[in-house]
Amino acid sequence: MVSGLEAAVRAALGRVRDPGTGRDIVSAGMIGGVAVRDGMVQVEIAVPRERARAMEPLRAAVEAALRAVPGVLSASAVLTAHREAPPSPAPAQAPPQAHGGRPGAAMLLQEVGAVIAVASGKGGVGKSTTAVNLAVALAQKGLRVGLLDADIYGPSLPQMLGTTEKPRTAEGRIVPIERWGLKAMSIGFLVDQETPMVWRGPMVMGALEQMMSQVEWGALDVMVVDMPPGTGDTQLTMSQRVALRGAVIVSTPQDVALLDARRGIRMFEKVNVPVLGLVENMSYFCCPNCNHRSEIFGHGGARAEAVRLGVEFLGELPLTLAVRELSDAGRPVVLAAPDTHEAAAYRAIADRVWEKASAPVGTAGPRIVVD
Repeated sequence: MVSGLEAAVRAALGRVRDPGTGRDIVSAGMIGGVAVRDGMVQVEIAVPRERARAMEPLRAAVEAALRAVPGVLSASAVLTAHREAPPSPAPAQAPPQAHGGRPGAAMLLQEVGAVIAVASGKGGVGKSTTAVNLAVALAQKGLRVGLLDADIYGPSLPQMLGTTEKPRTAEGRIVPIERWGLKAMSIGFLVDQETPMVWRGPMVMGALEQMMSQVEWGALDVMVVDMPPGTGDTQLTMSQRVALRGAVIVSTPQDVALLDARRGIRMFEKVNVPVLGLVENMSYFCCPNCNHRSEIFGHGGARAEAVRLGVEFLGELPLTLAVRELSDAGRPVVLAAPDTHEAAAYRAIADRVWEKASAPVGTAGPRIVVD
């Protein structure tokens, strides 16, 4: 059943015309998909690949028409191509773009001094916990910090920050949630907690770009981006649309996790994003009763891998009950238990990450952290 807002969105789309044919884009069969959730609208516009560059004004017109619909908080239209262009001669090889920049594309988050991606090759290694604690530790240094949850399919920021507050809008822009000294945004703040994001790739990338371009982030010293696991569309979009200052790779010590971390490091190298360093999470387990240390996933694998790959080893973080309980309760350990070893470890990593990210490009050479 089509909701009232979705019906209004579709009616607005029916009033937008393709300048090439004069037909409205709905009757012309150009709408590949429409998603409307909690005032957030995503639209796919199917165009021949060879017309994609010329269709940019149409895409912008669709977004403007959607934002004018009462009840729409934000709108994003993406062009999708379903027809292959004829093969053309291979161009001469050009020098790589700095930080993965894409020629002709407007770079996003230009008011942010340094954008840092926290990534992993696979899920379940504690990447989101690391990202949140690093962001809070940076805010405790007096920096203006943003935290962006780039995992559209599995957003965890609302849980990690302990809030389900819905963002408000001001003058047509989304106001980020403020929590623990951070400005934060996640798709999880815009949709119900149990709502699955059954979206295709282009719509996911449109939602990600919305959270960067249509959120009133303001001037920030640093933004921490909690990336989804893997080396897919989100990582490529971030490297193309944002001047990433660098990436922090999180892994557990065992070989299977390090294999995926290795892929993540190589992926960022291919798109010319500096790898700031490697973090070994769940490095060992401390029993909460007797404080006995068990290296249940092995130990030191990430440090050895960092040396082998020529990247900095930023430090190791234990697997403890306190970190898990505080994360589930939405209270980062650096804030809730600042005198613990775990909090000190996060702060030390945050200090080094900021030291490297705030330095002029090319001046923060590799250094191995000794625990």
